[in-house]
Amino acid sequence: MSCTGLLVLFFIFIKGQTESCNDSDSVAPKPNIPHLKAFSKKQSLVVTLPARHTDGESDIYEIQIGRTETQSIIYSRKVSVSAAAERTWTWISDLPLECVDHSVRIRYFCNQSAPSPWSNWTTNHGVKVKNTLRIFPSDRVLQEGKSATFCCVAPQGVKIASINFGNNHFPSTSIGATVEAITVNNLTIPTNRIKSSLLTCTEGTGKKVYAWNYVSFPPQKPQNLSCATSDMTTVVCNWNSGRKRDEFDTNTQTYSLHIENSDQGLISCETSSCRFPAVPQLQEYNISVMVKDELGKETESYSFNISERVLPELQCCRATRGVTNVRISWRVVGNLPQMMLICQVSATPGNITQQVDCNSSSHVCKAEVEHLHPSTEYSIVVRCSTNGKLWGNWSKPKLFKTYPLVMLELWKKIEPASASQIRHVTLMWNTHISDRAVSIQSYRVQWSQKDRMWTNVTDGRQNQLEVTIGPEKCNFTVEAILERGYRAAAHITIPPSERQEAQVVKRRLKSSSADGIILSWDKDRAVTCGYTVEWCTLGSAVPCTLKWIKVPKGNNSLFLSSKNFTAGLRYSFNIYGCTENGHKLLEVKTGYSQELKYVGSPSLVQPVQTTSSSATLEWLFNEHDPAHPAFIIGYLITVQGGRSDKAPDQATNVQNLTIADPLQKSVIIEGLQPNQEYVCSVSALTKEGPGPSVSVPFRTRINYPSQLAKFLAPVLLLLSCIVLLWPQRKKIRTGLKEMFAYPAGMNIKIPEFESFLDETIQRLSSQRIEECISCEIEILNVGASATARKPDFTNDLCSPGTHSSPSSTSASCISVQRGYCPQSAVVLVEKPTCLQMACVINKSYFSTIAESPSEIAADSI
Repeated sequence: MSCTGLLVLFFIFIKGQTESCNDSDSVAPKPNIPHLKAFSKKQSLVVTLPARHTDGESDIYEIQIGRTETQSIIYSRKVSVSAAAERTWTWISDLPLECVDHSVRIRYFCNQSAPSPWSNWTTNHGVKVKNTLRIFPSDRVLQEGKSATFCCVAPQGVKIASINFGNNHFPSTSIGATVEAITVNNLTIPTNRIKSSLLTCTEGTGKKVYAWNYVSFPPQKPQNLSCATSDMTTVVCNWNSGRKRDEFDTNTQTYSLHIENSDQGLISCETSSCRFPAVPQLQEYNISVMVKDELGKETESYSFNISERVLPELQCCRATRGVTNVRISWRVVGNLPQMMLICQVSATPGNITQQVDCNSSSHVCKAEVEHLHPSTEYSIVVRCSTNGKLWGNWSKPKLFKTYPLVMLELWKKIEPASASQIRHVTLMWNTHISDRAVSIQSYRVQWSQKDRMWTNVTDGRQNQLEVTIGPEKCNFTVEAILERGYRAAAHITIPPSERQEAQVVKRRLKSSSADGIILSWDKDRAVTCGYTVEWCTLGSAVPCTLKWIKVPKGNNSLFLSSKNFTAGLRYSFNIYGCTENGHKLLEVKTGYSQELKYVGSPSLVQPVQTTSSSATLEWLFNEHDPAHPAFIIGYLITVQGGRSDKAPDQATNVQNLTIADPLQKSVIIEGLQPNQEYVCSVSALTKEGPGPSVSVPFRTRINYPSQLAKFLAPVLLLLSCIVLLWPQRKKIRTGLKEMFAYPAGMNIKIPEFESFLDETIQRLSSQRIEECISCEIEILNVGASATARKPDFTNDLCSPGTHSSPSSTSASCISVQRGYCPQSAVVLVEKPTCLQMACVINKSYFSTIAESPSEIAADSI
């Protein structure tokens, strides 16, 4: 066939497929429906509209849908289709297409006014049954919350009695001669395991047919879509798929991803993630994720720059644990050239997080996590980022347990070097372990001096070792070896013996309370590794157990609880500073955790040196004795005794004297009265008060000058009177004789004389000033022989005689009877050979008696 013939046939074909409205006078031709396609699951008809030449204008069609064999119009609508749009139109039926016939016809409007004739009906036939009932839809997924229409198709001549949905009966509607239909509103997902609903259709004869349908929900649009890469070669996208489906839901969904700015096809995905290889040389990505199932589809789009969406993937971790720290290392997976990573390391419990920088080119990153607790199980994870905003996923947790805290406190006790320069050193250590389940297997002691080194391994229960070293500097290291191989070491340096110690400050401890002791000292710039405080009791007969405690560098105070000390015991605290050359003694403090006042009493020096108005008191006491339960701050002197001028019969008030200097052991007490008894007591003073006292009595001396003045005054007065009256002695004597002589003719009897003597004695006694030591009542018995004796009153009235007989006694002296003297002070004298007689003599009386002896003799008879 020639080319001309082919062209003719082509134009004929084109003319049959297109119509034109360019000629306004012509009648529009009758259109044809090129294609009608039915989709039973979606209950939709897709009509293909014929193409027309309208010079770019939109085509207007009117479409009608007819149902059943009679083509009853159930739907009519005008649609406008642009020339560039897809020339198809879709109609969705509320009734399943299998139930009855559905027919479609169209017409178009020429110049938007004159309609064309209707096209012929194009029919999609329903299902025709011959022997048994059929239910539509069947085995189909229905949408939750929507309404659904179900039909039952019967053979010709068979009557449908009822239609049930589940256990509920619904009234039916006749659609044609052999079709009954029901509508169920607001479908819900069944609660049974298989999410299906039963539909039952019953004939008039009672025969039943069944159909199962499933209820589900439509696909949901992906949420929070994001994409990233860990190695710049593979891209991973993640999203939130929304509502979770039941595992027995039959509405299977499919996810796919499409890179819209590339020529790659659809990529099949998981429910909430998708992985695909990165497109070479492509930085900006435009992607879409589509989810599809029997109820529809949803699509979500996303754009990103792959260089900004890097999530480093890590291979973690290697951990080197310690007591309070752990060193970890991890590896960066993939090729991330020339990228500086920022990584976060997190440890739990405690939520300890720290940030470190890592160079990805080395592929290995390291970090150290501190401030952990000993003997504690931890989980550690790591994540990294390229910009500090987008972080990669946390690595798998690395589990580990920190080592127990082993505190090894090392100290020494050095005996002074002997003549051979050999020093004996006792190393002492205390071990504290935080985990009771862990025990020390052994201790390894190593020391070096000059170029030599020694090692000694001891049992785990031992806590000291005695070694001998020379005068040079010596370094000691003690290492505790645990069961699991962990080791804890302590180090100490012994300085050379010839090093001269600086002047040590010695002070008394002042800051102490019932709770404990507060130590403080001056900071020393030479101290580089902290301080050590050692203490021991003083003045105890039991050997002291040395104790010590380490103080970190920078601290110059320490609180020691009172439970470590005993009240009333004196302690010595030595404060050492740690330097590069060893420990040096800085200060020595002595004190008590609590002072007591019951100290010993002083020892008094006797006799007490006295004067008439003062006394010198001396005592002995060791105020520096460390056995004292408190510091001696002085002494309390108490003086009691003497006579008061206002109340001579009462003792004076107690006088107290405080001595603030504990070194003073003597005191002069002044203002005392002469010849008085005093009692003086001495007690040692502490901060808590005076202790027990010791007393001593003493008497002040007599003030002889004062007594002599009292005696000489009357004597001198008497002598002056005698001197003045001596020239008139004869007149005075005559006058006295006349005064005391008996008148002439008077007869004085003996009883009257005795009465006169008694009265005179009493008067004289009342005028005496001196204190009477003894008073006696005397009775004078004058015998007959008295008249024969010569009254020479210048001689003694009593002469000594023998005590052999009473007669001799009466004959030789006058009998004296002494009465009782009720005095508090008794003076004892030696007994004379003859009792002495106290007499009051007035010679004038005796001279009168001598002149008339006959009268006296007569009266005695």
